Amino acid sequence: MARGIIIKAAPADQARLLELQAVDTVLTQLRHRRSHLPEQERFLKVRAAHEQATEELVAADTRLSDLELVQSKAEADLVPVRERRQRNQQRIDDGSVADPKALATMIDEVEHLGRRISTLEDEELEVMQEVEDATTMRDAVRAKVTELAEQLAGVRQERDAVATQIDAEAATRTTERDRIAAELPPALIATYDKLRSSHSGIGAAELVHRRCSGCQIDANAADLRAYAEAPEDEVIRCEECGRILVRSDRSGL
Repeated sequence: MARGIIIKAAPADQARLLELQAVDTVLTQLRHRRSHLPEQERFLKVRAAHEQATEELVAADTRLSDLELVQSKAEADLVPVRERRQRNQQRIDDGSVADPKALATMIDEVEHLGRRISTLEDEELEVMQEVEDATTMRDAVRAKVTELAEQLAGVRQERDAVATQIDAEAATRTTERDRIAAELPPALIATYDKLRSSHSGIGAAELVHRRCSGCQIDANAADLRAYAEAPEDEVIRCEECGRILVRSDRSGL
């Protein structure tokens, strides 16, 4: 059998070690499940989409704000031109400009101002359309952000509910583990815990039909004789994997 200090434990205590192993296996499964929640993966995916949409909303708000400034400037640029054209046209209409040359110059200026107003109005209409389009886009992105925020809250709630359920079960199992461990010999527990930490979480296995249930390897004839000849209160180890090997009426010895 595997070399080391011989540990003694009543057969009943050795059998309870399998009970402890079963609880530890469940705890390992719960920890793995807790750290690989599908709900967490979905939460991260929706959160990333929400963050991206939020960035898009900031960009859309910025573009709309910039266009509104351009629109305000276009409207402001029109005011003095319209006022000047109106003043000149009024002077032309009321005959207050008596000099023919000055009148001709003013008429030319009114025509020029008219063309300038037409150009500015076209530019204003163009930017107004851009503002309308940018507003529509901003509103669409804002709606997307709102929808994703609602999804995120829902997924977070689902994730937290599952996590809470797992944590509650883990707490119950931990209490059960502590109770069983407290009732077993300290030397047996110390050896079991040490082996479990270095053997993929399995520190004790049952010998079933001459096979170690830990490494799933059949014992050879010499090892089986040694297992059978060992005192019942002697804690034996699997010659292949080194785990504590618990004998039972199913061992085939």
